[in-house]
Amino acid sequence: MTMFTRSDRTPDEKPQNTPEAARAPATPQLRPATPPPATPPSTATRSHGTSVIGKAVKITGQIESTEDVQIEGQVEGDVRGQTVTIGSNARVKGTVYGETVEVAGTIEGKIEARKVVLNATGHMTGDVIHADIRIESGAFIDGHLRPEHGKDSKSTSKSSA
Repeated sequence: MTMFTRSDRTPDEKPQNTPEAARAPATPQLRPATPPPATPPSTATRSHGTSVIGKAVKITGQIESTEDVQIEGQVEGDVRGQTVTIGSNARVKGTVYGETVEVAGTIEGKIEARKVVLNATGHMTGDVIHADIRIESGAFIDGHLRPEHGKDSKSTSKSSA
C-alpha cells in the first residue's frame, strides 16, 4: 500500500478525466518546507548594546563607550558611557560620566550625569554633578551634590564672579 505519491502537476492544474484519475484517491501535495526569510535585527537592538566588565576583571585605565556600560568588577580610571551601571560588588576609583549613572556598588571619585540613582547598597565618596538625582534609603554619600549638569559656562562663570 502506498501512502504518498508524487505528482508533477501544480496545485492549479485540474485532474484529467481519465479512468485512473477517477479510481485514485486524492493525495495531499507535499512541498519542501521553506525557511522564513531572515530578518535583520531592528535598529533599536543594534544601536544599544551593553559592555559588561565582569566581576573577575580589574581594569586600570579609561573606559569609553557610546553605548551602555555595566561594571561588576573593579576599575581604576574614568568611565564614560550612555548609561553606566555600577553593580553591587563593583568598585570604581575615578570619574563616572554618562546620561544616566546607577550606583549599587562603590565609587571613589566623582559622578557627572544628567540622572543619578544611588541604590540602597550604593556607596559614593566624592562630588555628584547632576540634573536629576534619586537616593534610596540606606545609600551612603560623602561629598557635595551639585545640581549643575548641563548648565552652560556663562551661568557658572556669573555665579563664581
